[in-house]
Amino acid sequence: MLALLAAYSGDNGNTWKGFDFEIMSRLHEHGFISDPMNRNKSVWLTDEGLERGRQIAER
Repeated sequence: MLALLAAYSGDNGNTWKGFDFEIMSRLHEHGFISDPMNRNKSVWLTDEGLERGRQIAER
């Protein structure tokens, strides 16, 4: 999931949050994304989340 978020994010790490809420919550708990419990339709990947997601996507 993190690879998908990173692959479809903008250069600034902003990405759509329309994925399974439980998974999004876990990614937030691990510090990879901003809190998904908001009114926005997107979340922000942290620097670590963006880097790690791109590494996974490259495999």
